[in-house]
Amino acid sequence: MRRWLALAAALGLAALAPLVLEQYKLYVLSLTLVYLILAIGLNLTLGYAGQISLGHAAFMSFGSYAVAVLAQYRVPFEIGLCAGVALAFGWGLVLGFPALKVKHHYLAMVTLGFNIIVFLVIRNWETLTGGSFGISSIARPAWGPISFRSDRAYYFYILGWTAIVVASAYWILNSRWGRAFRAIRENEMRAEVVGVSLRNYKLMAFAIGGAYAGIGGALFAPLLAYIDPGAFTLDRSIQFLMMVVMGGLGRFEGPFIGAAVVTILPEVLRGSEGLYLIIYSLAIILMMLFMPKGLVGIWDAANRVREAAWQSSKSTT
Repeated sequence: MRRWLALAAALGLAALAPLVLEQYKLYVLSLTLVYLILAIGLNLTLGYAGQISLGHAAFMSFGSYAVAVLAQYRVPFEIGLCAGVALAFGWGLVLGFPALKVKHHYLAMVTLGFNIIVFLVIRNWETLTGGSFGISSIARPAWGPISFRSDRAYYFYILGWTAIVVASAYWILNSRWGRAFRAIRENEMRAEVVGVSLRNYKLMAFAIGGAYAGIGGALFAPLLAYIDPGAFTLDRSIQFLMMVVMGGLGRFEGPFIGAAVVTILPEVLRGSEGLYLIIYSLAIILMMLFMPKGLVGIWDAANRVREAAWQSSKSTT
């Protein structure tokens, strides 16, 4: 119940935010929602299924470039989004095959190489992607007379897709899929003994995580109205990994906290001129040292203290 109340409160605040935020702060909040979608996908692949991935930015690029390229031919945004998601889902299945043979840091190297290959392809395929010059003037979606071209309208559009992703992820993680992912993460041999298909679920963990990244990438391109290969480097994949780990690996609430901290904290510290990168880095190091379970561990600790106080008061009475 507390989780649902917190989620409802967050959704209510997100819906009211455009009424009080100025343009740049609204952009940062929109970017946070996009990153939340990407972090949810990576948390499903890594946090729940235990499959290490350093290629999440590559899946994001499929959604971004599908929307950007098709928009040049006046193709509706939703068709471009579906194309990008299908492309990311398909390549997620392909990338999942090495997970059937290798594990841990070997799998991380495979996904890292995949990210680098995709980056090189989009940078050198100039006739399709524009190469290093990128693609500009990416139109935002419109439904006939209803337009989402303004910053406020597009924010609500992103919020709608975020709600869909959160609801679908919650359903997946509380179904037999989620139970199978957790079983694989904890012990692959035991999971296989009780009838979990390692092949199918590992492939789907990568594919579903990639599909969510495709949605995030499709929403990312019109938000900036410009994309180039520099937005999909290995650094971006590591940024998504930080969101999941800092928020709480394998926790449903983790991506919410991680996406907010990793996106908003640099903006808060930016006023400290050249020191903000040092402060930001130190903050991350301290969080990892003293909160290995992520920031969601603070919530757990508060609940334990509350329950202990309640039990104490109950025993005294």
